[in-house]
This record gives sequence, C-alpha cells and structure tokens, in this order.
Amino acid sequence: MSISTTLSFDPLFSFNHCVNREREPSIHCSKPKLFSLTSSSTLTLFNSNNNNNCTYNYASCKPHRFHTPKFESFATNTDTLESLQSSDVLFDRSFPINRTELVEGKIFVRLDHGKDLGNWELTVACNLTGKWILHWGVSRVDDVGSEWDQPPRDMIPPGSIPIKDYAIETPMQKSLSSAEGDALHEVKIDLKPNNDISAINFVLKDEETGAWYQHKGRDFKVPLVNYLKEDANIIGPKKGFSLWPGALGQISNILLKSDATHDKVQDGNTGSRNTKVENSQLEGFYVELPITKEIIVNNSISVSIRKCSETAKNNLYLETDIPGDILLHWGVCRDDLRWWEIPPTPHPPETIAFKDRALRTKLQSRDNGVGSSVQLSLGEEFSGFLFVFKLNDGAWINDMGDDFYIPLPRSSSLIIDNRDNQFEGVQREVTEVTEEAGQDESISAFTDEIISEIRHLVTDISSEKNRTTKSKEAQETILQEIEKLAAEAYSIFRNSVPTFSEETIMESETAVESKTVIFPELPPQISSGTGTGYEILCQGFNWESHKSGRWYMELKEKAAELASFGFTVIWLPPPTESVSPEGYMPKDLYNLNSRYGTVDQLKDVVKSFHEVGIKVLGDVVLNHRCAHYKNQNGIWNLFGGRLDWDDRAIVADDPHFQGRGNKSSGDNFHAAPNIDHSQEFVRKDLKEWLLWLREEIGYDGWRLDFVRGFWGGYVKDYLEASEPYFAVGEYWDSLSYTYGEMDHNQDAHRQRIVDWINATGGTAGAFDVTTKGILHSALERCEYWRLSDQKGKPPGVLGWWPSRAVTFIENHDTGSTQGHWRFPSGKEMQGYAYTLTHPGTPSVFFDHLFSHYKTEISTLLSIRKRNKIQCRSTVKICKAERDVYAAVIDEKVAMKIGPGQFEPPSGSQKWSSVLEGRDYKIWEAS
Repeated sequence: MSISTTLSFDPLFSFNHCVNREREPSIHCSKPKLFSLTSSSTLTLFNSNNNNNCTYNYASCKPHRFHTPKFESFATNTDTLESLQSSDVLFDRSFPINRTELVEGKIFVRLDHGKDLGNWELTVACNLTGKWILHWGVSRVDDVGSEWDQPPRDMIPPGSIPIKDYAIETPMQKSLSSAEGDALHEVKIDLKPNNDISAINFVLKDEETGAWYQHKGRDFKVPLVNYLKEDANIIGPKKGFSLWPGALGQISNILLKSDATHDKVQDGNTGSRNTKVENSQLEGFYVELPITKEIIVNNSISVSIRKCSETAKNNLYLETDIPGDILLHWGVCRDDLRWWEIPPTPHPPETIAFKDRALRTKLQSRDNGVGSSVQLSLGEEFSGFLFVFKLNDGAWINDMGDDFYIPLPRSSSLIIDNRDNQFEGVQREVTEVTEEAGQDESISAFTDEIISEIRHLVTDISSEKNRTTKSKEAQETILQEIEKLAAEAYSIFRNSVPTFSEETIMESETAVESKTVIFPELPPQISSGTGTGYEILCQGFNWESHKSGRWYMELKEKAAELASFGFTVIWLPPPTESVSPEGYMPKDLYNLNSRYGTVDQLKDVVKSFHEVGIKVLGDVVLNHRCAHYKNQNGIWNLFGGRLDWDDRAIVADDPHFQGRGNKSSGDNFHAAPNIDHSQEFVRKDLKEWLLWLREEIGYDGWRLDFVRGFWGGYVKDYLEASEPYFAVGEYWDSLSYTYGEMDHNQDAHRQRIVDWINATGGTAGAFDVTTKGILHSALERCEYWRLSDQKGKPPGVLGWWPSRAVTFIENHDTGSTQGHWRFPSGKEMQGYAYTLTHPGTPSVFFDHLFSHYKTEISTLLSIRKRNKIQCRSTVKICKAERDVYAAVIDEKVAMKIGPGQFEPPSGSQKWSSVLEGRDYKIWEAS
C-alpha cells in the first residue's frame, strides 16, 4: 500500500463549503447502482468527514489543473522583525485540522479449483483496512438484462445475510494466509457443477464508511460460461503467473483450464443453449484492481499573540505539526469586512507578494524537527490577521471554507471581541455568508489564468466604486464574459453563487408570510420553487411500475382517489425511450413511447389529473443521455433521433465517452455520457424540448434527476424558459459521519443543498435529503434529540429554507424493490407525522399510500389541509430529547413522535387529540 494526500488547487477570493462525496448509495441503476471505477479501473472512496481538501471562492473538491501563478518578489527587511519575547500572551488558540490522505490498495479476484477438483472456488479479497462486505448475487443462463438473483443455498457462505430476494451480503473475513498486521480480508464462494448459473455479480461495501465500489461504473461480473456477451464489467482470465497476497506470497493457481473439452458457441448460432451449463467450461484466473480509501490524519495549527511593550506592535507566532513544506498565504484587514491587504515591511524571510493582495511565506522547520513555524510583526492599526495554508502536495487548508481569522488587539487593549473569540477550529459553524446580490465580495487570495480573469470580472462588477459608475450595459457585458468563463472553470465556480445565510432566508420568508397575513384576500403567489406554497406531492410510481406495460392507465384509475386525499401535484416517471426500463437512461428524448405506456396514454393520464385539479410533474433526465451510435474508436458517443448531437455535446473529463465538450460543471454519472450544458446548442435544444413537453403533453413542471451533475445556473436557464408551475431537483450526496455514526451537526450537508437551490435563483426546490437522513438515525437509535439543531430549529433544509425544502421519507430508489436507503421498518408513520405536519413541501411515496398506512396518511393529509400548513409555516420545537420529539406548528397543530411522553402546553389554547398511532400523536388547537 502507498499513501498520497488528496490534491486540490489554488484559491480564489471568498471561501465556500467543500462538497463531500457519497455515503448513502448512489441511485438509478438496477440492483444495485453504487460507486464506480474510473476508466483505469481505479476505485476511489470518498470520506464524508473531509473538511480540508477545499479550494477558495467558486470552490469545489474536484481536482482541477491550472498553471502555476506568477508571483513577484517583495523586498523584506528581516533586521527589523520584532522578537516575540515580550509581555503577556493576548491570544492563544489551537485549531484542530483533520486532513484526509488517500491510502492505496488492491481488490483481488481469483477463480480456481476448490478442494474438490470437481468444484470451483471464487475468492474476492481486499487489502485495505475496513469492515468489508461482499454484496453479491447470480445471473441465470436464461435471464435477460442485468437483474440479480439469490444464489442456491449451498453456495452461500456462513454468516451471510439475504437482501430481499435478489442478493446476499457476506462479511469478508481476515485471510488465514495474512501476515500479522496484514489487512487482507476475503470471501470464498464454492461453485457447484451442473447448475444453470451464468455469472456471479458483486460489489464491495465498506461498512465503516458506507461507501460502495463498482467496476467501471457497473457491477463486477465473473462469467461462468464462455458465451457471455463482451462487457466492460466482466472480470475474465488473464494468462500468466500471479502472486496471491499473504505471508507466504503463494503462487496462485495459474489460469486453470478444465481438462474437459469446451463446447464452442459459434457466431450466428440460433439454436437453444442447454440451460445446464457444465462448469468444465470454466477457466481459472486471477486479477488485481487498484482501490483507494481516504483516511483522517489529525494535525493542528497554533497561533499566539503578544504585545511588544517597546513598539506597541502585535507579535504573532504561528506553528503547525503538519509535515512537509508549507506555504503561508496571509494578509491583514482593518475592519469587519475582512478585505485582504498587505501590511508594511518588515516581512519574514522567503516572503513574496501577489500584486497588492496578499503575501506568501514559507514556514521554517522547527528545531525539534516536528512541523514548522513562522514569526510575524503586525501594526496595531489592523484589526485582524487572515491566512490559509498550501501544502507541498497542492492541497489547501482553510477554516471550513473560510479564511482563518485571528483578531488583533488594538491600542494596547487586552480585550478581544467576544465574537472573534468563539472559534471552534475547523469544525466551527460557518456564520459569515453572502447575502443576495448587492453585497460586496471579500477578496481572499490567489489565482491564475482563467481564475484570475473571473476574479477581475467579479471584482469589477461587485466593487462599490465601480457599481456606481458603470452603466447597466457594461455590467451585462461583464456578466456575459463571466458566464463564458464559467463553462471552462466551473469546477471552481460551482460554489461561487452567494451562500444564503439562515437569517437572510428567514427574513425573505417572513416577508412573504407577512404579505399573506396583511392581504389575505390576495391569491397566493405562485413560484416554480414553491407552487402556491400549499402543495402536497405524490410520487406516482415505484421501481417496478414499468413492468405492467400500462402504468399510465393504472394511474389514471386512481386520479380521483388521489385528489380526494388532498394531493395537488403528482410526479410521473421518466417518459422517454430509455436503455433501462425504468427510464433513467434516456436515448431519444422525443420518443415518448416507454415501458410505462404510449405517448397517447401519457397525454390521457395527464388530462385526467388536470380534470381533478392535480398538477403533473415530468421526471426529466438532463444530466446524461445514451448514444445511438459508436464513433470510429468504438465508443458510444454519437446521438440520433431529432437531437442528433455529436461528441461535442459530451463533457471532456469523463474518460469513458471521449467527449469533445468542455469540462463537467458537476459530478459525472459515468454510466452514460454526461451532457455538456455549457454548449449553447445543447441548452437551446433542451429548452425547446422542455417547451414541447409542456405544450404537447401538458406537463406543469419538472422533477429534475441527478442535478449534482451540472451547474444550478443552467437549471435556472431551463426553468426560466419552460416556466414550470413547480420544480424540484434531486441533489443527493452523503451526510457527515464519524466512525460510522451520523454526526449531530449536518450544516455542511444542508448548506450544499441550499447552495444548489441558490444557484438556480430559487427557481427550484430540492428534496430534503438531510431531513431524511437525520430521521433515520433519530428513529433507528431512539435519539430524537437529533431533530433539533444547535439553534433549536429543524436540522434539515426545512430549518434553513423551508419554502424550497421538499421533504420525503422514501422514493423509488431508497425504498421499493431497490431498497438502497430504506426508511426504518415499522417507523414510517412517525416519519409522515413529522413531514406532513412541518413546513416545506411534503412528498408521499406511492407504495406507502396504497398500503396498510393509507388511512393514517389520509388523516394526516386532512389535518395539514384543514389547518392550512404550508411551506413557510413556523415551527416551535418543544422537546428534542432521547426518546421524544415534539413541536407546535403555526400555533394550530401540536405533534410528538417517539415513545416518550408529551402534552401540548396549556394556556389560552385548548388542544384536542385528533390522531394517534404507534409512537406518534397529533393535536389540534380548539
């Protein structure tokens, strides 16, 4: 194994949160879709606790390659640097730094004869530390498609757990051949002869982190017959000698071939195959695949300040135990705006300046050989010291996306502002965020080429001086230039949009609510991000709905019943022709004959819902599209149909599809070509398609699939063009975990969702994945205290931006037959008692509605509508303890979930119990 630190890139001005990668399983593949390998078969595990591989302004965790910035030398006078041996310490603080490093290892797959030479044995192993689980199943000879089945009982190793009816999870055990301290874990599966199994399918799961691994974006597949179609995910024989890892380094069985004659399957053979395939056709093999896993390395940064009695200057000493060469990027500021500037000389040795913005100083190794340090002397005219670190591997260290800020005492005062004394290291809550357009952007540090150009443009349009002198036309020109540059540099631009603070959001929400109270006779304002504000959404399908071939007609029969429940919006499945029957691998966007029904049946069901007063959302997949043809290299990247794009429509940085577009503005999907939305012809075609769907089919709005794959600004463009009644995006990524346990503070997770909503200009809501995840832990572990954040508000998106939070407990990916992140069994009604009484726009899953929960859900829907609870309703949390959560909503409805006791507060209001179930209860004010 080898270790390498995660790379990032140069910072720009004003810092933002870093996007952490998946913990919960990814979605939209048939049983199951998980993490994927790159084209070089490298497996990468992203740890949800990574706080430090961030970059600055328009920041992203995604590595990006830029030319080295050009710095000019700056004259220094080291003779006049002040000694730190002075009076009392005025400031002394240590900041814990949790860095991530990539540990490299391998996955080993071997197929050879078992102890009984009549049988075979498949061994899967991994040599990285972790709690590894093999998630596996089999394919039958006569199976069509990629569905899994459970293996026969005699193949299942001891300790395995069945997953529904399609898979097995087997814990990987430490190998008997491992040397002491070796991390090799393995699973052995006995393969019996004369069965009808054509392949073993598997993926790996690290239970400690919740991360999943696939092979080239798909399941690993070990063929057990010799006529399987060639596929990228097949693990097959490779001739030669190989060493199986372990203490003895034993030579593996070498590509054992059966002594029996293989039955050849000739090309074009149309005869039926014998469903009993002899294992004599097998070839033994041994392959190794690289795998990487992020680990946490704990370091710290210490800063102390003393006042020099002779010069009245602040002498600052900074040290860290982070190994290697470290560059300190630093500056000073004069007020709370924290604009960086360069202090006058003297400066430490090896200091250079970047224009007039900041200084770069190399830290000196400490005498004890551990870490490095630097001494600085700063005048008392400055109010604060700002800095970030750049490590020798290119990674940046900052304070949760912000600059480190150290308050400097003024006028010999020993008093440090209370606000500035509230540091909690890099784990502290980020409270400084930019408000809506109009507030100045703070300038942080360094850039080059494209980044530098964006910085100058942003500075030009946002500075107060230029804002008053530039014409509207000039500002629009600058904005157009920024938009062009964003397509190339989006991996650092994606978080550039102003981050809404909770206070800013709540002020705007309160203003809207006040307008409704003052002018109750006015009709509710309709926005694509909220609808009327009183919407209740039904997901009108599950993962299996396509199998009937007439789902639209089945749904039409339930239109009147759904309206009677009080639903105002229904979400229909993806309508387009698709490589996968569920619809999430679209091909010809204008072909609306799908597994759910014909285009005429689609129009019919939309019309039926309109007749009963329900708006209809189309499930549109804009992130990726499956190609019709191969290019000259045999790569599927040429499209047909009405939108006959070529490879310019595909992003350039997904190595699977050889796209000639710009780099991706989000996370690549890998299973299909990611569309390059920076191309004007792509955006034009997609806007025309959305308008066609509105006019031809009658859709009222959109559910947007996998919006992590492209910039929210493009979503805004599409929504402004298609003018939906309501729109919601699926922004799905991992919550924060420590040692397998969910953290209480999920602010970073909901911040990323809020950032995406903000990038759309608030034109779309987003599914509140944060709330779903927190409900999981609260209900599973009886830890209902999790349902209140540090400020006593709901801890999900609905606690920060309730009008844009679409709350849910289950959908076609998390539940149904996929079950990738199933809600705690038996506790579903507690989940609905929470979402259907709280603000936000609640979504109800079809499977739950038409189950034994129907009566309870129907009653909750009636309570919500009767009390006019809406997306901006107010929540007063009364209890958030170990065994009970209770709240009062709009002073009209009280609720509690959990086994603990609660009664609504007595006073001017009298409360009547209206619904009670297993560990939940609802009251209404009389």
